Amino acid sequence: MSLTRRQILHMIGTGVLATQVPTLSASGIFSKGALKPPRLKAGDTIGLINPAGVTYYEDEVNIAEETFAALGLKMKPGKHLLDRYGYLAGTDEARAADVNDMFADPTVDALVSLRGGWGCNRLLDKLDYKMIAKHPKILMGYSDVTSLLIALNAKTDLVTFHGPVGTSTWNEFSTDYVKRLLFDAEAFSMENPRDTGDNLTQVDDRIWTITPGKATGRLTGGNLTVLTAMIGSEYLPDWKGRILFLEDVREDIYRVDRMLTQLKLAGVLDKLAGFVFGKCSKCGPGEGYGALTMTEVLDDHIKPLGIPAWYGSMIGHIEDKFTMPLGVEAEIDAGSGKITLLEPAVS
Repeated sequence: MSLTRRQILHMIGTGVLATQVPTLSASGIFSKGALKPPRLKAGDTIGLINPAGVTYYEDEVNIAEETFAALGLKMKPGKHLLDRYGYLAGTDEARAADVNDMFADPTVDALVSLRGGWGCNRLLDKLDYKMIAKHPKILMGYSDVTSLLIALNAKTDLVTFHGPVGTSTWNEFSTDYVKRLLFDAEAFSMENPRDTGDNLTQVDDRIWTITPGKATGRLTGGNLTVLTAMIGSEYLPDWKGRILFLEDVREDIYRVDRMLTQLKLAGVLDKLAGFVFGKCSKCGPGEGYGALTMTEVLDDHIKPLGIPAWYGSMIGHIEDKFTMPLGVEAEIDAGSGKITLLEPAVS
């Protein structure tokens, strides 16, 4: 965007300069704040990518296509969707090419990952961020896809989505949040289900409040292990005033302790406005009398921050999951475990 001196003076006089002139993000790419992708509508095409771990079963692609069809959507598979390079879904160059190509393809309206695994961090220096910023689209996934979600949001301010992948369980709970967020462009609240079943009180999906209170800020986060592996890179956002949400799976508690310690030493935790840990699935305390529990580790690292925080939100490697938009303003209430979006995540 190029402005003449006369235009700038006119805009100052009319008071619109601040809303018309883009600012430089930390990455050097021009942005005006949250870059919201267009919402989904019936007949749109999902670009199915596989930027991380290999898939060994072609039927998973068929299942994903049938899932999108049930939502009224078409699917276009990436050229390298079924490639294999060891435990990766093809070479780094091939997987990155699928991501870049889907964003550049005018016939594709959104990108969804087939699965997680490992490998997305290897693509971050191979993505065309300037091109992606010019073609904003929904990008959704979780687990290892965290690195793509965070990097694209940090580099371009594109709102990205921590939600189901193609191989996820698309049940009523999870699908409802996808529809409300991506199709209906709603701003709404998310709270854990409160069904007691046959019990006298709620047993499953309880929350544990670390520090009560409310906080407002832009959401960011995802898988703890993947995020921690990005520390020190240029692909992370400015953490000041952010609400960080995390999740993980099959991690010993000492590893969770180690990773939270790394976030603390890197100066991430001290800048946050709020903190939400979803589910750490199959993360037992380990063996031995001296083993710490998950709640004790969170008490050690998060409670001293004095910010609203809780554990147990419906985020993670679980069947019933929220879809979390990275980069939008939200309010959290740690006492009730409520996440309220203050604006739509799509345009």
